[in-house]
Amino acid sequence: MFKTILLPTDGSVISNAMMRRCIEMAKETGAKVVGLHVIPDFHVFAYQPEMVVDTREQYKLDSEAHARNYLADIILAAQEAGVPCETLFVQDNEPYEAIVKVAKEKGCDLICMASHGRKGVKGLLLGSETQKVLTHSQIPVLVFR
Repeated sequence: MFKTILLPTDGSVISNAMMRRCIEMAKETGAKVVGLHVIPDFHVFAYQPEMVVDTREQYKLDSEAHARNYLADIILAAQEAGVPCETLFVQDNEPYEAIVKVAKEKGCDLICMASHGRKGVKGLLLGSETQKVLTHSQIPVLVFR
């Protein structure tokens, strides 16, 4: 059915739960997985509290270390399940654009994403990367809540 599944992760608990389920599905269908973490561009206001006072160079080092840790979870789960896996991280200020682009570049035929379930004003202000991927992706997107 699916041959290559993209697993974007932000390192959250829900993202990790989604990843484990998708790796189980990949094992059952004989698919491989591609783990992805998108690092936002450097700004004065960073996505991790400890990075607010960082220099551009320190932000890069810290962000890449976080990415490697998040992706290590995918690598370990895939190895335990015997599922072929590759991982990468990219830097992009629009994570949804990077997700759609990587899915196309890697020949993915499914994107699996977690939804944090933000609603109302919070959802409107923070935006939903999952919703944006759903809107812009040309391939199926499986959403876990």
